Amino acid sequence: MTPPRVLTIAGSDSGGGAGIQADLRTMFACGVHGCVALTAATVQNSLGVTGVHEIPADVVAAQIVSVVSDIGVQAAKTGMLASAAIIEAITPALDSVGIGRGRVPFVVDPVSASMHGDQLLADSALDALKGLLFPRATLVTPNLDEVRLITGIAVKDRAGQRDAAVALHELGPEWVLVKGGHMWDDPECLDLLYDGRDFVELPGPRYDTTHTHGSGDTLASSISSALARGASVPEAVRFGKDFIVRSVAAAYPLGSGDGPVSPFWRLER
Repeated sequence: MTPPRVLTIAGSDSGGGAGIQADLRTMFACGVHGCVALTAATVQNSLGVTGVHEIPADVVAAQIVSVVSDIGVQAAKTGMLASAAIIEAITPALDSVGIGRGRVPFVVDPVSASMHGDQLLADSALDALKGLLFPRATLVTPNLDEVRLITGIAVKDRAGQRDAAVALHELGPEWVLVKGGHMWDDPECLDLLYDGRDFVELPGPRYDTTHTHGSGDTLASSISSALARGASVPEAVRFGKDFIVRSVAAAYPLGSGDGPVSPFWRLER
């Protein structure tokens, strides 16, 4: 039987820890077939990114249409989108193949900050992300640095996390997941799910490790995989939360810097 298919619209990590490499690794572990619309090639290892080469915007959009019109997908997600031009180009492509806005589930991981909180997207791209993709999203999954860039809210505690969820929901997505991994003073990693009415708290352990490269990609991909298999958004987010907790616990060192989280635990089990 053909397995469910998920499309990732994201950049490549030459070190294999994050980006489309983490997405495809996670999708395989979740039993779905991963398809790709590549947005950028990075020059990257465990120590950081030293170069980025964007794929032409029309080529990114054409990849989406080519894949979905032939293979079909049951969910799609974004990762690093690189520029306003790419976001503006993929928006009509998504609409043309029925991704987002209550049709094929669409997870927007708004990759806009580095592991150290530095801004990765220009202001014009942030504006395009908020104005064009958030209103089409089934779910958005920002970390706290990305929350700050998108909303201006610097989350310091769980009350601030709720304020951020409300502000993000007002930008148009159906659901918001505010990740709490960067709330370093909290002994737990609490993620907060919000649909405009109810808050759902998803606590998890905080591990003493620096090997968390690709954690956001892995979480968004596992959620997208569950959505492709027919789970509701709350069910998919709970699945993703369990998946990333286990993947951080299984993280391994790589190179001289920060190693990746690992979905290999699922294969071993």
